[in-house]
Amino acid sequence: MSATIAQRPAELAMRPQSPARIAFRRFCRRPAAVIGLVIVILFIITAVFAPWIAPYDPIKTSWTAIRKAPSALYWMGTDENGRDVFSRIVWGARASMLAGVVSVAIAAGIGVPAGLIAGFIGGRTDMVLSRIVDTMLAVPNLILAIALAAFLGPSLQNAMIAIGVTAAPVFMRVSRGATMDIITNDYVEAARALGNPAWRVALRHVLPNSFPPVLVQSTLAIAAAIIAEAALSFLGLGQQPPQPSWGSMLNSAQRFLSQAPWLAIFPGAAIFLCVVSFNLVGDGLRDALDPRGR
Repeated sequence: MSATIAQRPAELAMRPQSPARIAFRRFCRRPAAVIGLVIVILFIITAVFAPWIAPYDPIKTSWTAIRKAPSALYWMGTDENGRDVFSRIVWGARASMLAGVVSVAIAAGIGVPAGLIAGFIGGRTDMVLSRIVDTMLAVPNLILAIALAAFLGPSLQNAMIAIGVTAAPVFMRVSRGATMDIITNDYVEAARALGNPAWRVALRHVLPNSFPPVLVQSTLAIAAAIIAEAALSFLGLGQQPPQPSWGSMLNSAQRFLSQAPWLAIFPGAAIFLCVVSFNLVGDGLRDALDPRGR
């Protein structure tokens, strides 16, 4: 009996760990990635619980509190209309998180299936889709997003669509490259030899195994989408006033940089911190999901 109990720890140690657990342990070994993940979670919590976190109404004006410096009453000061900057940043987090997630979902929804088709079928289909992607990538993403947002009309919804469409080619390339690498594996050849139709092989064997690089690209793309949304809002093509957005707050602050620098410092710091955090998480995921890593 005692010998059996003594053998259990050795058996547990020899039991192979799941890939998800191995990736999680690799991720936790990178302090920068863990810190970035904590900050990202804080931004998500802020966006979700904005009505309970913000101490003031973000769009309510107060002509007796115009451009007040940061104080115990207004932690980040007030803007040119007497609105609390901290409350507007908290609500602006919701617009930025929403734009990042929805834009990336649109981009992945377009790019991943296109990349899977191009890489799995190959031939002329691959050539046509690749040339379309090359044409779109020849134009800077932000310029293309500005043109598309201007065509669709200024609103947060149209900005998310514009950002998602312009980010789709990158997902198509990632998905195509992963697909072309996966279809050379033995288990794909075995699935084909068993008589599985092409669509079943693609959906059950190729697509799930292409998920790690797409996940890494999604994390990095969210950071780029947040910057793009701030840029479009700064130009008046994203979130429309008086609704709060970090980009529109920077646009309003440029007229008061010398009199009220906090109007630009805090929204800029929020954009910087959020984008850097997502990039750190993306770098950590890339290293953790790399099968060649140790």
